[in-house]
Amino acid sequence: MKKLTALLLALVMCFGLVACGGQTASTETTAPAAEATEPAAQETEAVESNFVDPVNGWDTYDALIEQIRTCTDPVERVDLMHQAEDILMDTGALLPLYFYTDIYLQKDYLTNVYWTPFGYKYFMFAELGNGSDTLRMYLASEPDKLDPALNSTVDGAILAINSFAGLFTYDADQKQIPDLAESYTVSDDGLTYTFTLKDDLKWSNGDTLDASDFVYSWNRAVDPATASDYAYMFAPIKGYAEMTEMDADGNLVNPDATLAVTASEDGKTLTVELTTPTAYFLDLCAFPTYFPVYQEAVEAADPEGNNPGAWALDPGENFVCSGAYVLTEWNHNSSMVYEKNPYYHRADEVTIERQELMLSSDETAVFAAYNDGSLDFSDGVPTAEIAGLEGNPEYHVIGTLGTYYVSFNVNSPMFDGMSAEDAATLRKALALFIDRDYIVTNIGQADQVPAGSFIPAGCSDGNGGEFKNKDYFDPSYEAFEDNVAKGIEMMESIGFKFDENGMLSSETPLSFTYLVNTPGSNVDVAVAIQSDMAAVGINMEVSPMEWNVFLNDRKNGNYDVARNGWLMDYNDPLNMLEMWTSDSGNNDCQFGRPQA
Repeated sequence: MKKLTALLLALVMCFGLVACGGQTASTETTAPAAEATEPAAQETEAVESNFVDPVNGWDTYDALIEQIRTCTDPVERVDLMHQAEDILMDTGALLPLYFYTDIYLQKDYLTNVYWTPFGYKYFMFAELGNGSDTLRMYLASEPDKLDPALNSTVDGAILAINSFAGLFTYDADQKQIPDLAESYTVSDDGLTYTFTLKDDLKWSNGDTLDASDFVYSWNRAVDPATASDYAYMFAPIKGYAEMTEMDADGNLVNPDATLAVTASEDGKTLTVELTTPTAYFLDLCAFPTYFPVYQEAVEAADPEGNNPGAWALDPGENFVCSGAYVLTEWNHNSSMVYEKNPYYHRADEVTIERQELMLSSDETAVFAAYNDGSLDFSDGVPTAEIAGLEGNPEYHVIGTLGTYYVSFNVNSPMFDGMSAEDAATLRKALALFIDRDYIVTNIGQADQVPAGSFIPAGCSDGNGGEFKNKDYFDPSYEAFEDNVAKGIEMMESIGFKFDENGMLSSETPLSFTYLVNTPGSNVDVAVAIQSDMAAVGINMEVSPMEWNVFLNDRKNGNYDVARNGWLMDYNDPLNMLEMWTSDSGNNDCQFGRPQA
């Protein structure tokens, strides 16, 4: 009944969806006067005494991440990472909703598809028992980037994994195994890795692939001119700090610096020097950003150096890769075709000759295509269909390491006129108005767990234990009414006014826009949040966008509040902490980036 009432309120107030586009709707906030109310009691004070300003004081967080990167004491390192999560959560800019699971549909005649807890699916060695040589599948809508150095999405990573190869990969048992590497050694101090490559490696055009391709590709990924969102993944390698150091005017201090990565004269051996022992370095070697790219194709497509991903925008002679499949056709926003790469070093294990991908943001159309036999695999299910699939052997729910959350742009106009502490208090109050139990029970429907922290349950601490040790608020249904009451008190403590029915007064209105990507289930979550906000008199408009448009608006800070999520790239908390440094390409909240 509570949710039905809230939905009706939402319909009355603000249910109209904002049209897709590059700008968010105007934000309305009446900045409350500081003296409007007495300070709240201690239990409703939101920020800690050591609060870090997420805009003008974020160098404190940056320094902490660098300390974690170089820390060699495993116990101290865990403590430092908990401090980092404390700082993040104290900003209120990350609003966790639930810990991810993944759902997909797979025909019973399709076998040998496997996955990792990081959301990646491996189709290279799949087999079809229906007599076909073509795998027809759906992963997502139009991919944003195909260049493995530029991609930052899960669907893009799956495409990269199936068309590129790295030093390491994962097998069907989710274990790291050598891929292009034949073997490797590590020095006694853990600082030098030496990889010996397999014999006779080739690119998809037949040219030789050797260790020099890794030297080129890794330096390219770190080069600020490439603008890789994941450049920071190379931070463990000596030379990274020098390559990325900027002066006060934004110019490189050491323009000739390179990573400490060298290839032997015969191209057979790759030597990598690290700044500190890195237990997860082989995980990085299996990560798409670490995959080599073909230098000649990259530079031929972008001779002026202004569009680093140009070589991977369309199929053709420039799309040279090293994995099981080569892109041969791309009908944008409609379909893609990949064909078997005869030069792939494990080509004799690849039995499917062709992959056809449906590109769509219409979950209903995708579901219909799967049911009528047009698809063999579908990564996603419409919310309304999930309950009816329970017990169906083609319906799969798998565990993953990740968090579905809401991100705030800390520079949004909705915080104009507020101190950094008051803005954080507002964000943390809004987090308490959301009924997570409703979202996971009625929308997710796939065993998701309501989240009260950013780092997901099940994440290793890198020291033999589990990292998660607390919730920053109680996300359970039993605590929901108390959370709402506390959220109101927190907003009142910074000057907002509520009437006797717990509704925000027209004297201190609050409106903002929520950016969300289609297809449907994300919009369903947005509408549920919208109704929760409406239940306390807050006006939240929902702005649905196509996937690639949404990604770029969120990345550029062109939003107030946005749907977000992160599946871990490797099983270490640092992966979810270092993405929020000031210079990270994945810093969607705009921490440490004062607005001009």
